[in-house]
Amino acid sequence: MIFSGKKKLRLIVITFFVFAGFLLLMDSCSQFRMSKSEINEFFSDKANKGTLHEYPVGNGRIINYLHVGDESLPLVIFVHGSPGSLSAFINFMADTALLKRAQLITVDRAGFGESNFGYAEKSLKKQAQYLKPILEKYQNKSIILVGHSLGGPVIARMAIDYQPMIAGLVIVAGSIDPDLEPNETWFRAPLATPFLSWILPRSFRASNYEIYKLKPELQEMLPVWKNITCNIKIIQGKKDDLVSPANVDFARKMLVNASSVEYIIKEDMNHFVPWQHPELIQGAILKLLDQEREK
Repeated sequence: MIFSGKKKLRLIVITFFVFAGFLLLMDSCSQFRMSKSEINEFFSDKANKGTLHEYPVGNGRIINYLHVGDESLPLVIFVHGSPGSLSAFINFMADTALLKRAQLITVDRAGFGESNFGYAEKSLKKQAQYLKPILEKYQNKSIILVGHSLGGPVIARMAIDYQPMIAGLVIVAGSIDPDLEPNETWFRAPLATPFLSWILPRSFRASNYEIYKLKPELQEMLPVWKNITCNIKIIQGKKDDLVSPANVDFARKMLVNASSVEYIIKEDMNHFVPWQHPELIQGAILKLLDQEREK
């Protein structure tokens, strides 16, 4: 079939708009975040209401977080994986057993949720710095950090750099061993360039950028794992196809100066612990709070 010049132009324009529409649809359907109205709706029938907060961290960045609970109590901060947002831990924000013992915060890491959505930060050290203002705000409280997946190395970095402020860690299916990071540069590298990154939904664009750079970031942390001195709970499923269960062996080798380390290993559990086994995370937090109270 032979097209005239006008028909060719019309076909190109239609194809462009169909493709652009498809990209917009993909972006809107894969944001991994809740709107403010959805968050308000979640808390509409809850006794403890959540409040959203944000603060600048320089270079035009904003960090967004959700706070629930009594500010006189110890603090638990939840840090999501990749992709994700503070909504990954939204159900924990209504956990009455936790709220009796602690105030709760769940954050949007850089590039996710409402924290400059789509523009991630590859440096784990900088990600830790971006969350430091929350630590400083509540530095007179015992602070426990919970990190899932890529949130695991983020909270480990926080415990390394801000050791006196951190009372405990719960690392859930954490990507912490650089040698276990899959070799995916063959597709992640091109998708991280300005030429191709635009075709990805913003959540995946941010995720691809930070995962592509994760291995060297973890290698940089190798000499300083010994600086972690707090109590730690490690939660890992042996059927995790996204983060190798062998990360537990790395933790056993590296956490040499932790006050205590408990390993919670489940044979039939996969990567999605916060949604499928929240009781394990709740239990780990409560144990850490008990350990703090006994000091």
